[in-house]
Amino acid sequence: MISIYNEQSMTDQKNIRISAQLIRDWAQKCLEQAGAAAEVGQAMAENLVAADLMGFRTHGLMRLRYNLTCLQDGSSRASGQVKVLSQRAAVQLWDADLLSGLYVMPQAVDAAMKMARQCGTGTVVVKRAQHVAALAVYLEQATAQGMLVQMMCATPGQQVVAPYGAKTAWFSPNPFAIGAPTQGHPILFDVSLSMTAAGKVRKAIAEGQPLPYPALITADGNYTTDATTFLADPASVLAPLGGEQLGYKGSGLCLFSELWTLGLSQLGRHQEQAGLDANTVWVQVVDPAAFGDAEEFKHQAQAMVDAIRTTTPIDANQPVRVPGEGAFKTRQEQSQHGIEYSAALWRQLEKVALSTGVPLPQN
Repeated sequence: MISIYNEQSMTDQKNIRISAQLIRDWAQKCLEQAGAAAEVGQAMAENLVAADLMGFRTHGLMRLRYNLTCLQDGSSRASGQVKVLSQRAAVQLWDADLLSGLYVMPQAVDAAMKMARQCGTGTVVVKRAQHVAALAVYLEQATAQGMLVQMMCATPGQQVVAPYGAKTAWFSPNPFAIGAPTQGHPILFDVSLSMTAAGKVRKAIAEGQPLPYPALITADGNYTTDATTFLADPASVLAPLGGEQLGYKGSGLCLFSELWTLGLSQLGRHQEQAGLDANTVWVQVVDPAAFGDAEEFKHQAQAMVDAIRTTTPIDANQPVRVPGEGAFKTRQEQSQHGIEYSAALWRQLEKVALSTGVPLPQN
């Protein structure tokens, strides 16, 4: 697959298709040009493009320019290793010291898996990891080894999600993700504990579109779909998962995620530099073999998946899906035909190409 990009402006084109390998190699060159060590740049490019392949557009190359800026201004370390601050048989606390989360996360999953093989479970809490991006892209690292994995992430320097009943923010838009092996495709689940992610609000603003549901709370305390209020002064804030009627559920889940991340890392929002976009992540892996036959667990998981698929859909044209099915379908299609980028995003990548001096791939 080759790119259909050419020197003509892409403004009037609806979609741009390019092979994952071509755009991944280009992104890695851009990151290395900005100072990233080869192994860091490779991991960053790999996991940004992996998000695009799975359809997590707001966590893919849409964030490339941000990552380049972090490398250039020193808010993301270009090389180095994490510091292990404390550890027991099945628990470790790491300080990434502003290494890219795209580089650190696979290492954290690997460390948790090694502990799980010995102890049945392994947990790694990582603080000060710069831009973790989509948690979903790290789940299969564990499920491919027959293990369960759970992840939560919070950003102590960021406040954009209101607690239920408030119109000012305290929480960050914390993602939660799980992965589980089955006899077929693994179950992959990745959601924000706010009504939407900040990246999706930015995407709506860039495309001049409203949000599909009231996910923002204005300074007046009104729920709205108007994404541009996110840029107002004073700005709107994200509503917790559940929205106007059931937001107490999301608010409690946000608190849960921050106790397990910020609390355990001992780096709370009251301590972190305001505006710093470094993440704290909780990664836990469980080895089903510690509880019984590992293949029997897969059989049980597959039975659940099969049963869900037999339920009667509300709309016959929209079959009931299991978490992860949409991402697998999107990845398969884009692996064969190229990743599809909007004209608006492609224009962003054109600007990156100009600023880095690394030309976009073309046929």
